[in-house]
Amino acid sequence: MRIAVLGGGHGGWAAAADLAARGHAVRWWRRDARAHSQVQSVGAITLTDGEGSRAVPLGDGDGAVEICTDLAHAVAAAHLVVVAVPATAHEDLAPRLVRLLTDGQVVLMPPGTFGSVLFGSAMAQADHRAEVAFAEAGTLPYLARRQGAEVVVSAYATRLPTGVFPERLSGRVYPVLRAAYPSIEECGDGLSGALMNAGPIIHPPLIMMNAGPLEHSDDWDIHNEGTQPAVRRVTDALDQERIALREALGYEGPHFPLADHYRPGGDEWMYGDSAHQRLVDSDGWREPVELTEHRYLQEDTRLGLSLLVSLGRWTAVPTPVAAGLLSIASALVGKDLYAQGRTLERLGLAGFTPGELQHFLQDGHRS
Repeated sequence: MRIAVLGGGHGGWAAAADLAARGHAVRWWRRDARAHSQVQSVGAITLTDGEGSRAVPLGDGDGAVEICTDLAHAVAAAHLVVVAVPATAHEDLAPRLVRLLTDGQVVLMPPGTFGSVLFGSAMAQADHRAEVAFAEAGTLPYLARRQGAEVVVSAYATRLPTGVFPERLSGRVYPVLRAAYPSIEECGDGLSGALMNAGPIIHPPLIMMNAGPLEHSDDWDIHNEGTQPAVRRVTDALDQERIALREALGYEGPHFPLADHYRPGGDEWMYGDSAHQRLVDSDGWREPVELTEHRYLQEDTRLGLSLLVSLGRWTAVPTPVAAGLLSIASALVGKDLYAQGRTLERLGLAGFTPGELQHFLQDGHRS
């Protein structure tokens, strides 16, 4: 299958290497073309995981990664476009990408923070009529970190709940998604997929409740010594707000409660049993975190929590933990993060009735 991977973060590296290693023809694009120079000088990406290390060659064709500097070339004739950029980059990327998409293509955002609707709206604003489906998953398919020309994957997703916008296209979308990621599970429309996003549940409590140690030391792993029982209690309460929103919106389980990620022997979470322990053992997340600019705050807090809070207001479901963390983050950076967030108001959906929203998520902008 022809796949375009967009983005040069840890997830983009992992996606390009993994998908090519499994025989797909991958074109890999990132905004900063100069950042590819290191891997180009080596001629391959080293993919390291539980099976060992192997070189994934650069080149054009099945089983190789073609590095692209032109976005149009990267997505041309791709069956699947994997948007592996932070949600903070969506507003810049969406108007550039959607004009290049053609009938039948599938765009996957793992995860999307309700980016499926943002990209769909960009298509409507551009009056681009191609029949394109946007899917968003609950998490990246990888727990990965890149060093030099090597990407180390400590865990692969074993269950990947994914929603589709517009949902009417889902019948043809899931076979394409599963050809790349067999662990994909159907979870309904794009908003259901957005409410599976684990990032806004895991990361805001970790960075806010570890703000002092993070500013004091570069040698602090929020997933290891930063994940203490007090933090986990806040995370569980925040996750219950997410699940309450899903239930109020009529979405059925499984809701993938985050507690299963930390509890070996429970229901299998997105990365399978013992994934948290593998993440801690890898020691790859012991890194400097610049609180005000890090994606945990700008993506998972500003965008992710603002979406939860706005949905809470729209559905009359209380979200005190999400709202409290968002308020603390706003004080931390000195800005109103809700006003800058990915809210129903900013997406143009706040005036919808529940029936109108459901119809829109099913049919998209043609409705």
